[in-house]
Amino acid sequence: MHLIMEPDLRNKAAYLYELPQELIAQYPVNRRSDSRLLVMQRSDGRIEHRIFHDIEEYLVRGDLLVLNRTRVIPARLQGRKTTGAQVEILLLNQLEDGVWECLVRPGKRLKTGSRILLSENFNAQVIDYAEEGARIIRFEYSGDFFSILEQFGKIPLPPYITRAATEKDKETYQTVYASQPGSVAAPTAGLHFTHELLKRLKIKGIELAEVDLNVGLGTFRPVKTADITQHVMHQEFCQITEGNAEIINRAKDEKRRVIAVGTTSTRTLESFAEEGRVKAGAHFTDIFIYPGGRKIQIIDGLLTNFHLPESTLLMLVSSFAGYHNTMKAYEQAVAERYRFFSYGDAMLII
Repeated sequence: MHLIMEPDLRNKAAYLYELPQELIAQYPVNRRSDSRLLVMQRSDGRIEHRIFHDIEEYLVRGDLLVLNRTRVIPARLQGRKTTGAQVEILLLNQLEDGVWECLVRPGKRLKTGSRILLSENFNAQVIDYAEEGARIIRFEYSGDFFSILEQFGKIPLPPYITRAATEKDKETYQTVYASQPGSVAAPTAGLHFTHELLKRLKIKGIELAEVDLNVGLGTFRPVKTADITQHVMHQEFCQITEGNAEIINRAKDEKRRVIAVGTTSTRTLESFAEEGRVKAGAHFTDIFIYPGGRKIQIIDGLLTNFHLPESTLLMLVSSFAGYHNTMKAYEQAVAERYRFFSYGDAMLII
């Protein structure tokens, strides 16, 4: 008799899977809702393979979809020092008007006091150091900062998209309902929705609520500790308004399903959760959800893309769907040649 060893779910290696490079999507599909959809039943791990616009078949009147309405900003800026040396700035978190926590390249050249010329009337100065090599930078400009970014910045595509960003990415790497600028990465589960599909869902009686989480470095930061419980998430700003908290709590009180669109919506909901309800508010969160960690209180379903091996996002999905269900789904997704990561296909867990 052979005993099957259960993996140690605190060990990062438990979340490793084999992914052929060619399955990492470099471009989106032509029509958002034509991406593929893997549907998994949490109760027994049963899997179906569908197209994303079929999602309405799995939703019923009264279901509540929670969307992260954050808008990706063109957060990658090219500039030069007064010496002429080229530098790159990646905006992470807005600390106050005109002051941001940023990643910079090359970091050694940008000490406190360094000035950076971005355009004729758009300049910056390093005013302090931040954690893990980041810098606090004050920008000098006149007018609306985000309008200036649209003019001079580029969309910061994730590192696994190996091509250069294009003007078209400013549209395709953005949900159709994005309205609150502040993210450096898209809440990618929402990329599959079209205005037409959302309209059909509303007609069917599906309710919508919105939250904000400014997706930052935490999305890309790898887990470096073998024991995942020792990993510390990068803080990201999130908020839930009074009106949206009321919509979410009413659904919970009426025992209707709350389905998070994306891991960022999930993290926002759970960071404001108290005894099975959410509180309105705004704060920075470093919430980390993994199997055996804090109990998920709010969501009954999750729509999400396929995530990197050993990533905090895969750990979150495993916590909600069950580790074995999740790894089996990923194995099938690879075998069925699904497209992975930001511009890839989706999974609905209900």
